[in-house]
Amino acid sequence: MSFQPNPGDEVVINDIAYIIGQHPAAPGLAYAQAGRQGIVYQLLPRNGSISGAKALKVFFPKFRIPAMVYQSEHMDSYSELPGLQVCKRDVLTPERNGALIGEHPDLLYAVLMPWVHGLTWFDVISDQKQLTAEESLKLARALAGIGSAMEQRGLAHCDLSAPNVMIPFFSEVENLRGVSAVELVDVEQMYGSRMDRPDALLAGSPGYAAHRTVHSGLWSAYADRFAGAVIIAEMLSWSDAAIVEKAWGESYFDQHEMQTVNERYYAMRESLQKRWGSKVSDLFIRAWESHDLSSCPTFGEWFVALAAVDIHLVSAASVEESEVKASDQTNAVETNQIKGTGAASGISDKQGNTEQNVPAVEPSPGQEAVVNRLFLQARALENEGKPAAALEVYRSLHHFIPDNSAMQMEVEAAIQELDAKLNPKHDDAAQPAKTPFYRSKRFMISSAVLIVLLAGSVPTVKILADQAEVKQKEQEAAVKQAELKAAEKAEAARVAALKQQEEEKKQKAADAAKLDADEKKKLAEAEKKQAEAKKKEEERKALQAKYDKQAKYEAYLAKQKQQKLEAAKKAEQEKYDKQAKYEAYLVWKKENDAKIAKQEAERKAAAEAQRKQEAAQKAALKKKRAQNVVTLIAHYNKTYNAQKGRKIENAESYARDFKNLYNTDASYFKGVGKVAARMNAINKFLSNTDYTLPNL
Repeated sequence: MSFQPNPGDEVVINDIAYIIGQHPAAPGLAYAQAGRQGIVYQLLPRNGSISGAKALKVFFPKFRIPAMVYQSEHMDSYSELPGLQVCKRDVLTPERNGALIGEHPDLLYAVLMPWVHGLTWFDVISDQKQLTAEESLKLARALAGIGSAMEQRGLAHCDLSAPNVMIPFFSEVENLRGVSAVELVDVEQMYGSRMDRPDALLAGSPGYAAHRTVHSGLWSAYADRFAGAVIIAEMLSWSDAAIVEKAWGESYFDQHEMQTVNERYYAMRESLQKRWGSKVSDLFIRAWESHDLSSCPTFGEWFVALAAVDIHLVSAASVEESEVKASDQTNAVETNQIKGTGAASGISDKQGNTEQNVPAVEPSPGQEAVVNRLFLQARALENEGKPAAALEVYRSLHHFIPDNSAMQMEVEAAIQELDAKLNPKHDDAAQPAKTPFYRSKRFMISSAVLIVLLAGSVPTVKILADQAEVKQKEQEAAVKQAELKAAEKAEAARVAALKQQEEEKKQKAADAAKLDADEKKKLAEAEKKQAEAKKKEEERKALQAKYDKQAKYEAYLAKQKQQKLEAAKKAEQEKYDKQAKYEAYLVWKKENDAKIAKQEAERKAAAEAQRKQEAAQKAALKKKRAQNVVTLIAHYNKTYNAQKGRKIENAESYARDFKNLYNTDASYFKGVGKVAARMNAINKFLSNTDYTLPNL
């Protein structure tokens, strides 16, 4: 029979009776949470308080591994570490829980462990629940402390992600045990020197897995460093409203963005820099740009950096940033109004106004990389004979370059050259050729007149011929003078063209020299990065050798300890054998002493019974109060669901039940979580059924 319990069903495990808890947000359904390896049910002790609740994890068939028993025995010692209380585990085996497993075969190798109250970090991100600066720092420090303590013992969670990070800090239920502000769950993949490698390895969760290792399983001492860095950065940035609004969804980053240069990365890096300082942002940058998990910062480095943060300065910076944002919004509105007025007035020279009014902005390192990439792309298109595409890239690049810089002048020259090449101007088109004098209209009319006069008289012809000859010579001299001036102008134009070509050659040579210098600089930077990577790899190998040596030394110490334990056990056995003879004598003496001590014991028993009765009354009161908190939340949820279902009479009945129970101990309930807020909503609803209950 499969294990599909209902709320209130009883389960007996190791002679302790539990009942299945009811989901607070869905009355009538069992309180269960599904994960990648199985389903976790809430078990409430029948004779205990809600703070003693247990979690029963029922694994899917693929993950029901007998070695879970051995693994849980080793993990028990880690339950004392902060944030790892779920390592206190009890595995259901056929030997000890045969009857229960026979009734429900799905419970084979299920695990019983403490129930952690509160939200998950997944819930905080999905609900876009913005934190205060104090809350962000508290959660980040807690996670860094947990990771540091685990690293010091050679441990790693190996599936660190938002759903596996619990936040008891936001729990409404009072917990009697001292718990950390952050708790880790789903520890079945945990790495340790004494742990067996799991048969099925997980490759990390989307939004937290390094893309260089996402296709391979994670199981090493370094497995948590990248995911831990991302979650700590999220916790610190979740007090920044701009970061919360940019979140991808169930995590801040989309998996396709991991370890790439993108808008969300720049936004988070700048937020960490402004709010928490350069040390914190540098650690995040190291993790993001790391080539392998061992190159990421340790949790100890995160803990040291966060311990040095002054929360008062961060809070002051947050307030100042809010004021600056409000001022920027006001200025933006005023600027838009001014722009609208300018447009209505017919301001046409947009480019000139932009260059005068917009101040130069120093590009960030990421923007500088984008500028260089666009510049090289434009050059490549130009060399490939694609001037139109190169012109578009140059124009896009022009908006990212600081004013009055060498790059700006170079890009503007390239834009002008390509624009002239693609769109040649015809302003200097050849004028119509000057008509020679002998083909002009005036000369032809004069010739006709001469012909007519020649027909009249010879003397007149001679005079006119002489005059025409003189005039023709004057006109020829004028034509020669004009041709001489035109030749001089042509020569000057040719010289100017040669000079311009020479300047263009010099400019191209300068461009080529600059490009060559840039290539050499990039080559030098690449060689430097390669040397740094080689150095880091050598450091990693040295550190790994150190860890291997430490592991061998620990194995040697364990062997020595085992030998000492066996020797001590043997000596103890010999001691017991010697005392066996003496114990026969002690039997009579023990019975006689028992009679004498009986009266004293009865007196002490009476006093102890009185003390236990008083303690039981206090415990019962505390248990009843804790249970009543859960009942109040259930009544409120029933009222809310009934109102949503338009069942007003049922809603009023549940509301009166809530109010009656609240009034039985109002002074206590007033200070517990959001119970007082629920009471205020109930009172408003009872006084006016049209009032819509909030979803609390």
